[in-house]
Amino acid sequence: MSFFGKNLFPAFVGAFLVVLVASCEEELNTIGEGVVAGEPFTTGKAEFDVFAFNKNIEAVQTNRLPIYQLGTYNDPVFGRTEARITAQLRLPINQNTGSTSNFFGDLTQATEDAAETDEVESTILENEQVKEVVLYIPYQLSQAFSRDSDGDGVPDEQEPGGENDPNNDIDGDGLGNNEERVQGSDPFNPDTDGDGINDADDDDFVPNVFPRKFELDSIFSTSVVEDNLVGAQFNLKVERSTFFLRDLDPNSNFEEAQEYFSNQQFSPTFTGELLADTQVTISNEEFISFQDDNPDTEDVDESEVIETRLNPGIRVNLSPEFFQENLIDKEGDSELLSQSNFNDFLRGLHISITPESTDEILLLLDLTQANLTITYEYDNFVAGEDGAQSTTERIERDFVLNFLQVSNNNVTGNAVNTLNNHPYPSEIVSSLDNGENTERIYLKGGAGTIAELLLFDEVDGSSIINEIKENNWIINEASLVFSIDRDAVGNSIEPPRIYLFNAETNQPLYNIATEFNSSDNPLGLFLNYDGIIEKDGELGDTYTVKITEHINNIIVRDSTNAKLALALTSNISIPNVAQAIGAGSVSDINVPIMSTVNPLGTVLFGSNVSPENESKKLKLQIFYTEAN
Repeated sequence: MSFFGKNLFPAFVGAFLVVLVASCEEELNTIGEGVVAGEPFTTGKAEFDVFAFNKNIEAVQTNRLPIYQLGTYNDPVFGRTEARITAQLRLPINQNTGSTSNFFGDLTQATEDAAETDEVESTILENEQVKEVVLYIPYQLSQAFSRDSDGDGVPDEQEPGGENDPNNDIDGDGLGNNEERVQGSDPFNPDTDGDGINDADDDDFVPNVFPRKFELDSIFSTSVVEDNLVGAQFNLKVERSTFFLRDLDPNSNFEEAQEYFSNQQFSPTFTGELLADTQVTISNEEFISFQDDNPDTEDVDESEVIETRLNPGIRVNLSPEFFQENLIDKEGDSELLSQSNFNDFLRGLHISITPESTDEILLLLDLTQANLTITYEYDNFVAGEDGAQSTTERIERDFVLNFLQVSNNNVTGNAVNTLNNHPYPSEIVSSLDNGENTERIYLKGGAGTIAELLLFDEVDGSSIINEIKENNWIINEASLVFSIDRDAVGNSIEPPRIYLFNAETNQPLYNIATEFNSSDNPLGLFLNYDGIIEKDGELGDTYTVKITEHINNIIVRDSTNAKLALALTSNISIPNVAQAIGAGSVSDINVPIMSTVNPLGTVLFGSNVSPENESKKLKLQIFYTEAN
């Protein structure tokens, strides 16, 4: 994933009730000994309490996100979430002038208006007419697509059983994957060109003109089995937005970006004309289009040459009449004079999935690659040759409107994700914002929940820290082990990673300079720090986060034993946070952006557990060396 950054905001410092705990002397008595007679060093392991407090997030900032959620997800633990998108449209930039394109065809409207008076034969009315309007929004794709360990043209995650064998024959046509790559046939289709002849026996086809298949790991459903997501359907509704999305905040004298939050409601109050209400079928195949055949090149059939390839996603037709009236017919009017005028006039689109008419499906979408293509025709002047009379011909052209655009980590355009959570179950509600050392830690992405942690004791751990210093421990490794409450989580889709960071500075606890990475995939990054789910069979068991450097900073470098925050993450290399609103409309909470774009949730054991769950209690483990 390539996500743009955000500004960091100050962290929220809460007040908590005092929780009775064992003294530091009692804690240090739990140290395991590793003394060898006559040796100058002792190695051991100590375990300390961690105090965890659940915090509810009423709303998160959701404009200008890297990824947007759309649809409905019914989490078995936290309940139902509905996600909608409201987005501006951006006029294209004229590459010659650097300004927005605001005319259609070859002539400006002012030139066309002079057609009857300027006595120039080539000045004509172009009579632009919309033929088709297509909305395209790609799914967020798995990065695994780019990894092909055996070089057979099939991404690793699409290899059956994860086998790393270039001779696999996925489609059973008698050709191995690598043989299909060499000859340019589709390894997933035994008859690539659909002529009824098996690929192994077909010598007459154009190579590499089939749509490639992608791994879709950003579509979530609790009502559709994962293997059946391809082919599942949902009903998409696209409406005109009548809400003006400001780019700058008037409360800051228009010097700071405007913030919009997930509880901002746009429908039905701020929606207008219905532009589409249609059924979409999920596919993992890319969209391909071919060139038009040129009649002047008889020996070449351009219709067999791919012109464009688009990644899998939503691709639907919108109302041509609406864009004829509100775009093409506005040529020369003030509405198209600038992007700001256009934003004020055509304020954008409101996109939703109708939950009553579809299985519960939630999509992660990349608005930076989304666009709206208006295909229109116009009259083009054709000068007569050798005394022949001049004529006109109809020419077809595309006019492309974009959504969010990213350049040098700067974002232009605006879009807001509305996230509507149904009420949480009572056991979750009672555990949120009560100031108590919790028995269960509840983590949910989006406008969900996070946790705050205090190491050693409920205040600052100073007495325990001082005793560790007096014992001259060398900290070899320190980690927090979070056990998953399997009874609570059940068979829900589990978050692949959790993220622990400094709640007072919003900075990560890992050190990029000393981290180990195995790949560019988010789950291949920062493997010393980790936080990746550890499974027992097919089900999650624990998450372990190593905070050795953080503990050494406290013990050796006299850093503050700061409050820590725990959240989900979709990409640990993006540590930036955005503002959130907590209980009682507290507005100085910060939540990682990569938690905001994550629809999942989980339940972990805290430290205030019942006796039967003592083995799953949250604890800080420190492995140390001490001089005798």
